[in-house]
Amino acid sequence: MAHEGLPVRVATSALGVTESGYFTWRSRPPSARSVRHSRLTEVISAIHAASHGTYGYRRIHEELTSRYGIAVSHGTVQLLMRRAGIQGLPAGKRHSIRPTPSRFPA
Repeated sequence: MAHEGLPVRVATSALGVTESGYFTWRSRPPSARSVRHSRLTEVISAIHAASHGTYGYRRIHEELTSRYGIAVSHGTVQLLMRRAGIQGLPAGKRHSIRPTPSRFPA
């Protein structure tokens, strides 16, 4: 609310928090969880792009645990994919995607 042009005093009273609490929150560094989630989202996006957009959360979870050695739950992978707007393809659609051959082979 305050970053939308509303005075801090009005925004904090509407939310029922103190002004000092707001400024403390604003200057606080990001939590360990949010840092981990942002890094995981980058890795998840890379895995999804490498699979040509076919992998869902189950396969991405498998890649994270087996190839990258990252301990993460299915639920966390699913949550981060939902937040990033990443979806896998349904099983029937996966096999219909084939690379387009180039018109001028080498």
